[in-house]
Amino acid sequence: MAVLSSAHPPITVPDLTITELVLGRAQELADKAAFVDGPSGRVVTYGALAHQIRALAGGLKARGVGPGTTWALMAPNLPEYAVVFHGLAWAGATVTTLNPTYGAEEIAFQLRDAGATAVITVGLFLETAREAAAAVGIEEVFLIGLGDAPSFASLFGEPLADPVRVDPAEHVVVLPYSSGTTGFPKGVMLTHRNLVANVLQMRGHIELDDEDVTFAVLPFFHIYGMQVLMNYGLAQGATIVTAPRFDLVQMLELAQQHGMTRLYLVPPIVLALAKHPIVDRYDLSRVKEIFSGAAPLGAELAEAAAQRLGCAVAQGYGMTELSPVSHAIPAGDYRPGSVGTLVASTEARLVDPETGEDAAPGQAGEIWIRGPQVMRGYLNNDEATLQTLDADGWLHTGDIAEVDTDGHTFIVDRLKELIKVKGFQVPPAELEALLVTHPGVADVAVIGIPDDDAGEVPKAFVVRAAGAEVTFEDLQALVAEHLATYKQLGAVAFVDAIPKSASGKILRRELRALPS
Repeated sequence: MAVLSSAHPPITVPDLTITELVLGRAQELADKAAFVDGPSGRVVTYGALAHQIRALAGGLKARGVGPGTTWALMAPNLPEYAVVFHGLAWAGATVTTLNPTYGAEEIAFQLRDAGATAVITVGLFLETAREAAAAVGIEEVFLIGLGDAPSFASLFGEPLADPVRVDPAEHVVVLPYSSGTTGFPKGVMLTHRNLVANVLQMRGHIELDDEDVTFAVLPFFHIYGMQVLMNYGLAQGATIVTAPRFDLVQMLELAQQHGMTRLYLVPPIVLALAKHPIVDRYDLSRVKEIFSGAAPLGAELAEAAAQRLGCAVAQGYGMTELSPVSHAIPAGDYRPGSVGTLVASTEARLVDPETGEDAAPGQAGEIWIRGPQVMRGYLNNDEATLQTLDADGWLHTGDIAEVDTDGHTFIVDRLKELIKVKGFQVPPAELEALLVTHPGVADVAVIGIPDDDAGEVPKAFVVRAAGAEVTFEDLQALVAEHLATYKQLGAVAFVDAIPKSASGKILRRELRALPS
């Protein structure tokens, strides 16, 4: 067995809850801004945040909420998200984080599957939350802010000085649901230990401290926003500027106003920073780094953004089931196209998906991960758990990767998204990274479509740049110049937008459902 190990010193994971770790410097930084609500400018200090979390936990405990209880949270990014998340965690309960863009049926599925008994939401999503809650027999829906429902502030009670004791290694603190880009969403069981370990693992790779100001528009309900932006940001003492949705102009204005130093983004936003002309109107001189995750970032796009903003552009790799980070680029060790090296206390294998044997040296294979950040399993889904997590603790990611001699990992693509052309495997991400370099292309996604001769051929869905008249022939010529014959485009469709999840992943199933 060819096992790759992290070059970083192993971590010791303390017996702490995630909230104890996150609030570890709250007293020291009591008067410092933990959150700034971007649209309103409202500030919540570390001291106020800690007090609100403990007060909510005290009120919840008085209501009988604790170990064995699951509540749902459906809200955009705002400071109260952390209060609810960590108030439930401090009380010993479990929180399941809901995607606010879901409809009532999708929400009801998650509420039922997670065993939720109450929902906390905001006015914008109240009616959808009520409809979903009613469908599964949930009677209690609370509101952040004012509106036609009991306020979540009514849940506050006597502050709970110490967290309700649970076993950090066993207690499931959060149930995020996987994005479902290739199937039905699954509840990912993450323990306090999973989250604590991954925050500590990030410290060796992702630079962030109490002098930094970050931007949090990637949703907190998704593991990237939850852990990298919210929990890691708070644990490191940074100031986090929140926004409920992505708006390029608003992001640029807030970055300039607050002197943001680090931006945690996804490739579509990096693309906007690299290509949109409006970026030049704003002062982003304090930005030291852009960190991209959740989907592959092409080397050319990363370099274009780095040159335009004059900062480092790095990326990492992970997934909900990994809490989420297994790889990231350490400071000063950038390699074009690399997602970085293994974080501390993490092992990897590359396995040939056809044979199940370890890939030969220098060859690509499905990447398997083992470490303290690996989930307990999928809730109520033993079959899916067994398909993903083996008896030796290896998580089978479904992603194809290559590793160079220095341990840098390069993600080729998702195993299930590979296009098979005459028996050859064509990764959509490779074509996407090339096509987006064309000045007439604003965004692109590639899928495989049936072909009588080849089995499948690549089809590109292209969003033209403003004013551009790029043609199928233009894109064919670009691909022909750079890639092998079996990777050539079989078709192109010009569309207004690429369907993506809230975390920035391309929803290829929606592309496949479009009429040909």
